[in-house]
Amino acid sequence: MTKPIPGGHRRVDRVLAPEFVADLAALDLNEIRSRRLLAEQEEADLSFLRRMLHGRIDIVRAEIARRDPANAGRSLIDSLVEILSDPRPEPRGLGRHVSVEPTRVDEHRRHAEQAISDAVMSDVGARTPQELDAAIVSLTRHEHEVSETRAVVQKVADVFSEEMTRRYQEGLADVESVLEPSVES
Repeated sequence: MTKPIPGGHRRVDRVLAPEFVADLAALDLNEIRSRRLLAEQEEADLSFLRRMLHGRIDIVRAEIARRDPANAGRSLIDSLVEILSDPRPEPRGLGRHVSVEPTRVDEHRRHAEQAISDAVMSDVGARTPQELDAAIVSLTRHEHEVSETRAVVQKVADVFSEEMTRRYQEGLADVESVLEPSVES
């Protein structure tokens, strides 16, 4: 799903196609903004998919840890809030400001579930240690693929941001026009 297909019709295919960032100087500012927004939207969706995969990885790891005799007595359900919460109380850095929300939530949920379609997640307690280990390997590999694609999409969004900045700095675009509300006739 996340690997771009040359000539494909998905948003990720369009955003990562070489022609998407070709000849930026020939594009008008509205097209630059539109393409940047498209890349940002894909980044938001890929980020959402990564978070879903991380959650599933955390659940499988928690089941593996729960089976350790030192952790006996706690059920996976009792530990779910702890498992899925971010253990880092401090902010993790500035990160990227993205002003869009994921748009394909159901599609990504299905995709994450397909990544472990052997029913490992439907009942982790009934899985063998080998099945759980295999699920970790599969989910981790998939998460790495999504992360790599997301990093490339971020670079595409940055190309458009840099082009907009260049135009503003060189006086080729008017910052005031961005701030003014559009007037419809």
